[in-house]
Amino acid sequence: MQSLAFLLIGYSVFAAPVLAMTHLQAENAGGTSVSRAMGVILLLSLAGLQLIHFTYLRQGGGLIQGPLYSLLLFTVAPAFYLFSNPLLRARPQGHPLQWLHLLPPLLAPFLPHRAALPFSFALGSLYLLWLGRSIHALRAQRRRFRLELLLIAGLFFVALVVLALGLALPLVPERLFFSLYAIAIGCALLLADLLLGYAPRISTEVVEAARETYAVSTLTNLDCGALLDQLERLMAQERLYLNPDLDLPGLAGRMGISVHQLSELINSRMGKGFSRYIREYRVAAAQAMLRAEPSASVLAVGLSCGFTSQSNFYEAFREITGMTPGQFRRIAARTAPE
Repeated sequence: MQSLAFLLIGYSVFAAPVLAMTHLQAENAGGTSVSRAMGVILLLSLAGLQLIHFTYLRQGGGLIQGPLYSLLLFTVAPAFYLFSNPLLRARPQGHPLQWLHLLPPLLAPFLPHRAALPFSFALGSLYLLWLGRSIHALRAQRRRFRLELLLIAGLFFVALVVLALGLALPLVPERLFFSLYAIAIGCALLLADLLLGYAPRISTEVVEAARETYAVSTLTNLDCGALLDQLERLMAQERLYLNPDLDLPGLAGRMGISVHQLSELINSRMGKGFSRYIREYRVAAAQAMLRAEPSASVLAVGLSCGFTSQSNFYEAFREITGMTPGQFRRIAARTAPE
């Protein structure tokens, strides 16, 4: 058990800052700058907890009973809430009362160690109830997500296990408790890493799904069938997706409807967000070009199909096809008719 805890602690300490640097940039992450900052604080807090767990399991006592551990412990749940609320509710932070969520971390260093642990897990249970309710509210959008839902369910299960551990703390030997807690944090970060690796733009997709869930329909007086036909013509015939600067407002302007109407049209009738819709067209065009022009560089193919960089091209291609452009080209070459 302790060996597994050490293994996952080591993974956590390296994975948390890497996730913060690679997946909480404005280009990939939804939400606001405040929510992204809270995401970084969340990940660094988890890494800090794991470092203290390591020193405790190796040397005993000390930091585990200090104010720093309490501060990090009470930071995790509020930081997660302030990070995920704009994503799950599709609305920016801004209400002054939101900063009351930072009150527990400010008071935590002054709590006795024996009171801090059970109180932090009791507080975490309230945030967990909020999370479950928020995810349940998006159930109508579940057709848009496949493996993502399983990984999110895994994260939710890990959170439940941690809550159960915290509430059962008086009945569990302290050393076993912190080993299990370290393992749970490591598993949560591993699942988050898998989720973001499989769906790098999951934050943006969740924001779009939440916006669709909570918005009043804007399509009531529109001919959705005609609009879908118009959209298909713009993509298939005029190939607007090849324009790297194409965005939702620009496409909505071409169609003569509002941004919200176009967003709802794509979300409700196609079961995907605007960004995914455009990426699918670009990747399909790239697949055709990779087959037709075997001597063209991968970068040239990506730029020709509307992507702004090789990294964005690789990310989208892997997300949609499950392989890199190079792998696709090799398979296409082997299966091409003589």
